Amino acid sequence: MTEQLRLMAVHAHPDDESSKGAATMAKYVSEGVDVLVATCTGGERGSILNPKLQGDPYVEANIHEVRAKEMEEARQILGVKQAWLGYVDSGLPEGDPLPPLPEGCFALVDVAEAAGTLVKLIREFRPHVITTYDEHGGYPHPDHIMTHQISVAAFEAAGDPEAYPGAGEPWQPLKLYYNQGFSKQRTVALHHALLDRGLESPYGDWIKRWEESDRPERSLTTHVPCAEFFPVRDKALIAHATQIDPDGFWFHVPMELQQEVWPTEDYELAKSLVDTSLPEDDLFAGIREN
Repeated sequence: MTEQLRLMAVHAHPDDESSKGAATMAKYVSEGVDVLVATCTGGERGSILNPKLQGDPYVEANIHEVRAKEMEEARQILGVKQAWLGYVDSGLPEGDPLPPLPEGCFALVDVAEAAGTLVKLIREFRPHVITTYDEHGGYPHPDHIMTHQISVAAFEAAGDPEAYPGAGEPWQPLKLYYNQGFSKQRTVALHHALLDRGLESPYGDWIKRWEESDRPERSLTTHVPCAEFFPVRDKALIAHATQIDPDGFWFHVPMELQQEVWPTEDYELAKSLVDTSLPEDDLFAGIREN
C-alpha cells in the first residue's frame, strides 16, 4: 500500500512501552512507520524501584513530573510519538486481603468512558495496527487489566459511526495484538542457554511458578525479528531511571546471547480484519499487500 503505515501501542504506565515491544517499535520507525504510544496513566503511584533513587526527596515529591520527563527521554530514544490519556495510576494493591483501590484511579473509571478517550485518539491517529495486553494484563496489575479492556472496546468502537459520535471521524484499525514478550517459551530458551554456557540464570523462579500454575500457555502467532534494536530497547528502558536498576535483573542476560537465542519480539494476534497466514513475522502482514 502507498499510504504510510501506522502503529499504536497502548500501555498502562510510562516505562511499559520500553519493556514491552520497544525493539519492534524502533524497527518499524526505522522503516518509516508512524508509531504512537498511548500511555493511559502518569505512573504517579509507581514505586521507586531503582535503589540509587530511593529516598531522594525531590523524586519522591515530584514523581509525576519525573516520570513524565523519563517518558519523554524514552520517546526520543525510540523515535516514536506519545500521547497521555490522562488517567491516574491505580497503584499495585498488596496484602491479604487486598486493600480497596484509591478513589478516582484509572482502574475504577467506567470502561466505556475510558474507551471513549482512546477512541478519540484512534480516530485522530488512524492506526492500522494496535498492540496492547491480554486479559490478564501480562501480570495482574489493575491498570494493565483496564488497559486491555479499553483497548478491546476501542478497537471495536472506533470504526462505528454510531459509537462516540463526538469523538471524530470513524476509523477502523485492522489488527489487534497482545504483547507476549515474556512468554514461557522465550524464558525457558534463555534460561537453558545461560546454564549451557555456565552462566547464572535469573529465570529459575519464573519457571518454577509456571510449572506450578494451571494457566495455559499463550499462543505466539507473530514473531517480529528485531534483535538489532535490542540495545535501543534497553537504552529506552534505562531512561526510566526511577523504575529500572541498570545493574538489576533486566540486564543479567548478555545482549549477544539474547540476540542469538531469541531474536524476536512476540505477539498474539487477537483480532484481524484482513487475511493473514500464521505464524507471521510482521504486524502489518495482510495490510501491506492491500
